[in-house]
Amino acid sequence: MDKNVEWKEKQTSLSNAIIISIVMLVVGLVFGLNWKNWFGDFAPYLGFEKDHSSEVDWSGLNEVYNKLANHYDGEIVESKIIEGAKKGLTEALGDVYTVYMDAEEAQEFDDDLHGNVGAGIGVEMGLRDGYVRVLRTLPDNPARKAGILAGDILYKVDGEEVYSLSTEEISKKVRGEEGSEVEVTIIRDGEEKSFKMKREIINNVSAYVDYDGSTAVVTVTRFDEDTGLTVQKFAKEFEKKGVKKVILDLRNNGGGYVNSAKDLLSLWVDGDTILVQKSKNSEDKTTEADTNKAILANMKTIVLVNGSTASASEIVAGALQDYEKATVVGETTYGKGVVQSLFDFSDGSKLKVTTASWYTPKERSINKTGIEPDVKVERSFEDINAMRDPQMDKAKKL
Repeated sequence: MDKNVEWKEKQTSLSNAIIISIVMLVVGLVFGLNWKNWFGDFAPYLGFEKDHSSEVDWSGLNEVYNKLANHYDGEIVESKIIEGAKKGLTEALGDVYTVYMDAEEAQEFDDDLHGNVGAGIGVEMGLRDGYVRVLRTLPDNPARKAGILAGDILYKVDGEEVYSLSTEEISKKVRGEEGSEVEVTIIRDGEEKSFKMKREIINNVSAYVDYDGSTAVVTVTRFDEDTGLTVQKFAKEFEKKGVKKVILDLRNNGGGYVNSAKDLLSLWVDGDTILVQKSKNSEDKTTEADTNKAILANMKTIVLVNGSTASASEIVAGALQDYEKATVVGETTYGKGVVQSLFDFSDGSKLKVTTASWYTPKERSINKTGIEPDVKVERSFEDINAMRDPQMDKAKKL
């Protein structure tokens, strides 16, 4: 081979290597200078979270803290300052569903969700007409035995006025050590009434079934981790018991885990979409029912709902209504068409944050409007206290 040709080939290879090195150097410099921005943009797709803290000017917060530190005539506990700042940060969003919980509140939240309510008096309460009222009393528990009724406004606990507090705060005051005494004062028809009771351990299952002839009445009070699987076990017994109709009672069910609602819906819906989620922070997401579990797909089904039927229970009612798998009876539901995600922190605290809006399989939005029943039937507090249930009566006649 000619030496000149060989030298030219080597010279060309060397030139290419130099060009490639320069290109790689430029690319490296550009990437190095911009990697934070690029990584932030792609982080959600890689399973990481983008750090937005640098986008906020925190100098105002530091300025307030410095003034407090220099002028406050009292002790400043740093941990309390930080906890207060976290709560203020979430409350400033103006979203009642986005909540920061310290370690103690987070534990109470988990206990509530799993029915581990400890010792109490056995009432379910909720905000109605601007006041926290008794929604129902649980059977064989102190409140019902004492004479507390649905519709009563929670006014005082042990002489302390609580009517301006949240449901969670009042619940916390009502609970206590088993066997300890608590005095609850309520407002009924404009009059104060006080009841002294001893706290008892509350047996609060998330789902149970009763039978009325060939009708199975399945009551679901909340959706904890195993609620859907519990109802699936009930359903497997229906054929043996000769069940011809199912009444699914979701009244006063404030929600819970979406996966548990999916487990329950899979008894009626075979593999189809049960929920559509839309968020500005991620792509649209659909949730499908499980396949080959819809043993109630052709079962006549009635769903009972009211103004306290919310969140995951509305997902169930909406999906069954969309697929015409059930007749929905009762009153317009609460209208919570948003999804919360739970984030746990190393100190035991927890953040419950609205991460998406959800829609029924036919992409109906129910947020702030609720699900309209197919058959409207009201049930007043007077009906509840007199043990009358026109909604259940209607469901049994359909």
